[in-house]
Amino acid sequence: MIIHQLSIFLENKSGRLTEVLEVLGEENIRITALSVADTTEFGILRLIVSDPARARELLKEHNFTVNLTEVISVSAPSEAKHYAKVLRILSDLDISVEYTYAFSVGDKSIIILRCSNSEDAIKALKSHELELLKASDLYKI
Repeated sequence: MIIHQLSIFLENKSGRLTEVLEVLGEENIRITALSVADTTEFGILRLIVSDPARARELLKEHNFTVNLTEVISVSAPSEAKHYAKVLRILSDLDISVEYTYAFSVGDKSIIILRCSNSEDAIKALKSHELELLKASDLYKI
């Protein structure tokens, strides 16, 4: 249930995101999800890709600062109340969500979560019979 996400440090300047995507595109690496958090100086690009280990290697070869980060993913109906339910389950157990992002496929939302304790988060969400996704599930989207 743990998914390896790429976290890439980027200078906040024109063309840097394009460079990352070109490097991955040359190797036909698929991107399932992409998120950017930025400041005036830099950004953190987060990607879920079809081959995270290979993507990390390629980006390092091209002098990008990149790490693999563990995240989890939940599939839920797209209404806000379902996202809130996921977060409530975690907060009631004092499991912090460091960050989250989501995307929709049809009438479902795919929620990506970086939690303070992924294993406890997985157990909690499973105990509430929520649909957790494996990395291979995400790569098929």
